[in-house]
Amino acid sequence: MAAPDQSRSFLEPAVLARLAAVPLFARRAMQGSVSGRHRSPHRGASVEFAEYRKYVPGDDLRRLHWRALARTGRQYVKEFEADTNLRCCLVVDTSGSMRFGSHRQADSGRGGLSKIDYARRLAASLGYLAIQQGDAVGLSCVSEKITTEIPPRRNPAHLSYLFDTLEQIRPAGATKLTPALHELAETIRQRALVVVISDLFVDPTELRECFEHFRFRNHDLAVFHLLDQQELNFEFKRPMRFVDLEGGTSILAEPTEIADRYHKALKAYLDALKQAVLETGVDYHPVRIDESYESVLRRFLVRRTQRTGAR
Repeated sequence: MAAPDQSRSFLEPAVLARLAAVPLFARRAMQGSVSGRHRSPHRGASVEFAEYRKYVPGDDLRRLHWRALARTGRQYVKEFEADTNLRCCLVVDTSGSMRFGSHRQADSGRGGLSKIDYARRLAASLGYLAIQQGDAVGLSCVSEKITTEIPPRRNPAHLSYLFDTLEQIRPAGATKLTPALHELAETIRQRALVVVISDLFVDPTELRECFEHFRFRNHDLAVFHLLDQQELNFEFKRPMRFVDLEGGTSILAEPTEIADRYHKALKAYLDALKQAVLETGVDYHPVRIDESYESVLRRFLVRRTQRTGAR
């Protein structure tokens, strides 16, 4: 597979090359052929047609597209979705709060990464790794509704389309993540690895119901919870105007007067979220966006490899 386009700021070929040494595995058995790297509960070929590609020596001649050969003189074979054992469905939160990043300079955009910058890097890297090992990847973008829904495919041209989509994301609107996740749990037709990348500004009880829905549908759910250090530490020292990036409202407050209440509310939220994760078995990863995304992804990949007992 060709190296990724270095002109995209969220793609770092050196990082991808290092990550590619660790395969992307599913924790649950996938639906597909048993000839690939992932476990499957079924045998035999799928009848769900995906695409045509050029014939290469060693391809099954039974899949040769004879009519195309007769018409054009060129050899093509039929690809089916079950030929791809792992289906990776990336779900990226594009609501207004994903614009936040405490290290960024608001007027210039320079400095550290915003949440959406970080989400782009995670999603693009996972998409590249899936395609690189011959698996399928799709993308859904969610804010007040599902704004983008790209079904999983495995060819390099499809990956370029995903990169284009990630590059064009402009976070806006309110977070209505849970209705979108329920919808995706139903519309993702075959068993898949579903990776949600979000700051999870939603009720943990509603999230638990979403997690249960994905488990009921036999999907393998992983969640990257993006957090900024200022959200965790709340180390503001002087009066500040706090702006709701999703609703546009703002309040002027003295941080020292509200810090205790803030930390108690944050702890209650994180405790409830942790309980939801424990009860549903979600592969949950809290992430500080000042942390190296390469380190985050390496831990994710290694942990999944260890859990599946892969060799």
